Amino acid sequence: MKIGVSSYSFQQLISSGKETQLSIMKIAKEMGFDGIEFIDLSPENDMSETEYASLLREESEKLSLPITAYTISANLLSDSGLDTEVERICRKADIAEILGAKVMRHDAAWGMPDSLKSSAGFEQILPTLVEGCRRVTEYAKEKDIVTCIENHGFFCQDSERVEKIITGVGNSNFGVLLDIGNFCCVDENSASATGRLARYIKHIHAKDFHIKNGNGLNPGKGFFKSRGGNYLRGSIIGHGDIPVMQCISIAKAAGYDGYVSMEFEGLENCLDGIEIGLENLKNMLEMI
Repeated sequence: MKIGVSSYSFQQLISSGKETQLSIMKIAKEMGFDGIEFIDLSPENDMSETEYASLLREESEKLSLPITAYTISANLLSDSGLDTEVERICRKADIAEILGAKVMRHDAAWGMPDSLKSSAGFEQILPTLVEGCRRVTEYAKEKDIVTCIENHGFFCQDSERVEKIITGVGNSNFGVLLDIGNFCCVDENSASATGRLARYIKHIHAKDFHIKNGNGLNPGKGFFKSRGGNYLRGSIIGHGDIPVMQCISIAKAAGYDGYVSMEFEGLENCLDGIEIGLENLKNMLEMI
């Protein structure tokens, strides 16, 4: 496996204006990463998204730092309707092609539409999610791009729900971006969930969390609540409570040999958090 990094890991620097999605590429290369992935693009200097994607691709090739994945926000239950949202996501696949990314993650949904909240559950909207994901992956496959959904956002975060969408689509071009840390947001054991989804993995996010029992006091700044009321805070990989190495080992045993992309979202200085996490992640991979 190779180790990449998500542009989101540098969000502290990007949000402060000290760095951009373009400038962090050199930093990632100098830190020793094998690749980088981007979340929704933030074009500079009034560039179009297409122009900015081309610029990132040029920098990627200059640095010999592959763009491993493109991750975008999406909602197949959007008020705009399924057809409109699928068309928008397919245009993002065009951007992924410009970037040279062979994997694109899009969200499935963030929650039930207001009109259905009192009368329907996940099973009722599952066919819509399956249809939307199928149409997107069929389009992306023509461009040699694999698509996937991620276990995040609370609503489509449980491994059982993710698996139902994947098996419903039933296309080998579609699977899961497995975020090792995110299962704790719905109070699910990361190792068990990874075991359930291992054969569908198209990309991996390595992430860690501090977990505090919800029966105690709120630990304060940086913590948020899981669906079951426990307290969570992003941590440096290896410093938290997620069995990161165990999950990667499970994925490897299932045949996954792609990129493991670090995603840091802790309170620490992001450069320190990324550097320490990278060293820990390297040691984990050597031990597996």
